[in-house]
Amino acid sequence: MIERANPTTAYKILTTDQWAQFQADEVFHGAPVDIADGYIHLSSTDQLAETLAKHFAGQSGLVIAEVDLAVLSDSVKWEVSRGGALFPHIYGPLPMAAVLGSRAT
Repeated sequence: MIERANPTTAYKILTTDQWAQFQADEVFHGAPVDIADGYIHLSSTDQLAETLAKHFAGQSGLVIAEVDLAVLSDSVKWEVSRGGALFPHIYGPLPMAAVLGSRAT
């Protein structure tokens, strides 16, 4: 059996208000759903479109931040979620230093 390595980058979808606060604080502690679940939800490249459609349908003014998972080291766990797929979750804060770039949707 060939095991595929997990991607080294993932994406966090934020509202413009969340992004502005993240920029001001230089750390993101999570959206309300993240705080309720106890970790920050991320999506891989392959999961991003479905996450946008499922959880952010009809919303405008979103920001997608590309996150360097290597910077976060052991705080990232790949866990089974939607449809049995492994999703990256951050157990701890997301520092701005881990953001490689961002784009508005």
